Amino acid sequence: MRLSGGRWTWKLSRAMRLVLRRCRAWRRGHKQGWGGGGGAGELCSYAKLLLRSLYYNSLTNSDTLLDCAFEPVYWIVDNVTRWFGVAFVSLVVLLISSVVIIVYTCVLPVILSTYPAPWIVWHLFCGHWLLVMVVFHYYKATTTHPGRPPKDKSDVPAVSICKKCIVPKPARTHHCSICNTCILKMDHHCPWLNNCVGHLNHRYFYSFCLYMMLACIYCSVSSRHMFTEAYNAIEVSPSPPPSLRVVPSPPSFTFRETTAHKAIVFLWVLTSSVAVALGALTLWHSILISRGETSVERHINRKEIRRLRELGKVFRNPYHHGPLTNWKIMFSVEKPSDWVTRVLLPSSHPPIGDGITWDCVYTRKDPMAI
Repeated sequence: MRLSGGRWTWKLSRAMRLVLRRCRAWRRGHKQGWGGGGGAGELCSYAKLLLRSLYYNSLTNSDTLLDCAFEPVYWIVDNVTRWFGVAFVSLVVLLISSVVIIVYTCVLPVILSTYPAPWIVWHLFCGHWLLVMVVFHYYKATTTHPGRPPKDKSDVPAVSICKKCIVPKPARTHHCSICNTCILKMDHHCPWLNNCVGHLNHRYFYSFCLYMMLACIYCSVSSRHMFTEAYNAIEVSPSPPPSLRVVPSPPSFTFRETTAHKAIVFLWVLTSSVAVALGALTLWHSILISRGETSVERHINRKEIRRLRELGKVFRNPYHHGPLTNWKIMFSVEKPSDWVTRVLLPSSHPPIGDGITWDCVYTRKDPMAI
């Protein structure tokens, strides 16, 4: 029908017109004596089919239904992780600060007063170098955005469309539900950084894990003798029994010495535990870097390996250029001196490439080898 004063008409949707057409056909059949049972059943079936078309398509499967059912759980986990990220970052800063304070107040004075001059120089250089590398890379890893695909360009090479962002998704790009955006070369979302690990900060994350592990090993080894003495001092100085409390005896250690003993024990236990945990994590990421993979791609490639194995084929990672070349790409090493200036010293140089296009070891015409 035409609206008053307007030049356009209301048009019923195709689905509604089909429903009306079926209703008219059912009424005509009912009037002509066809019987209402079959027409009513057919109309009911059609109504169910129409309702099902609003939420069902050919791509719907059990995984889609499970995702829909667990969507509230995913939402809660994502939001809790996002808010807890701030607490985790604060905890990391607090623990690093406590270790630094204990080293400067308890460990370093012993080194300066008892160690020979060469060892003093070594500890001053090594300890402060590790401290600078840890602080620099943690700051850069938490504050550097991992990178997202451009949304204002239509010529971005893409391999699929993100179902959440509804934008073209380049190769090695994945959607992070916690950050609510697509991340270039996404590795994972790290709550200890409160940030995603992607193309622009992957090097900072790995360098932080590596130097943090080395710093924890350094603190554990340097304070092992002081830990033994402090632990024995705490264990062998119990309070006197009641029968001997008639004559008050002075304590074996002062409050300052007791506090120092507990601080040394806390330092050694903390650094040793973190060294083991970070050692396993650093080893895992080292293996991934040597293979030219990220954590997300590792799971995808494993499924692809099993699928192609059943077809009698062998999967080849298109981004694996050899272990040494993979490490050069990771640290953006272009000449031999870069191993010192870009790996052993703080450097904020950008990674190789834009994170959108990648060099593959084979052509797209022959991605698999039989």
